[in-house]
Amino acid sequence: MEKRMNALEVALNNEMKEHQFYKTNAERTSNPIGRAMFEQIAKEELEHHERLQQLHDAWNKQKKWPETVPLKVSNTAIQSAFRGALKKSPKAGKGDADDLKAIRTAIDFEAKGAAHYAQLRDASTDPKEKGFFDLLANIEHEHFVSLKDTEEFLTEPAMWYQKFGKTGLDGA
Repeated sequence: MEKRMNALEVALNNEMKEHQFYKTNAERTSNPIGRAMFEQIAKEELEHHERLQQLHDAWNKQKKWPETVPLKVSNTAIQSAFRGALKKSPKAGKGDADDLKAIRTAIDFEAKGAAHYAQLRDASTDPKEKGFFDLLANIEHEHFVSLKDTEEFLTEPAMWYQKFGKTGLDGA
């Protein structure tokens, strides 16, 4: 239990660091697509932190996986945030060097977060615990994939539109 509690404390610290990182970059960027992505992920990371804190407190008190803590987290809305920002700012183009650096740092955060939650999931024998960490691993992976898409959009918008924008070469 102590090993998983330590891993949970690492996750708590990481979620808060990531929340602050995304919030800071949402305020910093002038790119509306980047801002929307950073704002949405900041919001989701804060929710993860809150749930993990509830879990930590209950687990620490009860010395076992808690029966009463609400351990559901919302599914990620990252794709809808990205698409919504794109509809509002269809002419948003390449990101600047700071945007790309932040996106690439975030990609690394999310890859490590997904791996960390997958390790917690795999170390568990409790089905509820396993399911909770599996959900977090999947959400972090979805953040990773969405950030990779954002990176492609910010570096090669024309290529991104061709790949994801559902437009044909004839303009349809």
